[in-house]
Amino acid sequence: MFATIVSDWFPVDGDTFVTKEGFIFNVFGYEHPDDRVFAFLKYIPARFKEFFHMEFLQRTWQYGATQLFRAEKLYTAQNYQGFLQTFRDRFHDFVYYCPFRKKDLISAPLTSVGKIYVPSICLRSLENLENRDDLQEDSLDFINLLSSESGIGSQNFGIHGSVALGMHTMKSDIDVVVYGAENYRTLEKTVERLVEAGVLSYQFNNRLDAARHFKGRFGKRVFMYNAIRKPEEINMKYGTFMYSPIVSVKFNCLIKGDAEAMFRPAIYEIDDYTPANEKSQLQEEQTPTYVVSMVGCYRNVARRDDRIRVSGMLERVENLKTGDCFHQVVVGTGNSEDESIWPI
Repeated sequence: MFATIVSDWFPVDGDTFVTKEGFIFNVFGYEHPDDRVFAFLKYIPARFKEFFHMEFLQRTWQYGATQLFRAEKLYTAQNYQGFLQTFRDRFHDFVYYCPFRKKDLISAPLTSVGKIYVPSICLRSLENLENRDDLQEDSLDFINLLSSESGIGSQNFGIHGSVALGMHTMKSDIDVVVYGAENYRTLEKTVERLVEAGVLSYQFNNRLDAARHFKGRFGKRVFMYNAIRKPEEINMKYGTFMYSPIVSVKFNCLIKGDAEAMFRPAIYEIDDYTPANEKSQLQEEQTPTYVVSMVGCYRNVARRDDRIRVSGMLERVENLKTGDCFHQVVVGTGNSEDESIWPI
């Protein structure tokens, strides 16, 4: 279940790839240099585990003949810096100095990419697979249910996670993606209706799950669903903007627009910036227009006209083509644990 060759691949958020060393990465976002891809490391081959100084989950995964480990906490700033340092020390090709953010980022050169798993292609491969196991059958049944009940064509769905990579167990989740903002909003309403009808049920493990409504149960299976931009919704290109950090801020605000809140990065258009401390009081021209979350768990945590509490890094953003500037607050810079979005 993988894409054909790297030269045909246009990497987008939600794609997964395996490097020639055996690392498994998830693509992050939609802006990438021509010869490499920004991504976060999810699975580490057993032979490299000793190089990464962090806590790992007790369970392991199997990809072909390779035993894999995963960090206990994938998305902490401490672990990101730990990944970055190990790559600097041992696998320096995976560190890239971004001139538009003026810092090192984890990024894989395209020459290192072995196999590519695109959710939409993985779903088509699963449909054509003979002798499917119970989880694979349940995954298809679930997607078919969502498609028929929502009216969203099956070509707009994809399968992600361990099922897509063929490294699942019978206890694995069904990890679904839907392409397009409008489709995602339709799917939200469909899942809500199916929960009310008792066909599905929600499963909330924390406050953010309860805000997002993206996780639940289909029979005995846990499912989750997230959004990926359609090609026509990709409105950014690497190198268009220069990002300059200014100061860490804490504030409350009103969500003015949520049209891109379901994607990663999640983009919230905001208004009524209200600082939470003296350090966060800004000059009028520095007032942020957007809150942008690089952390997936803060996708879709609030909607238009909701209020949120934010801790993040204020950035000045300059369009290098037009010279226009605006300000935004980024959550998930990889430099601080004290960055978050909470619905009020």
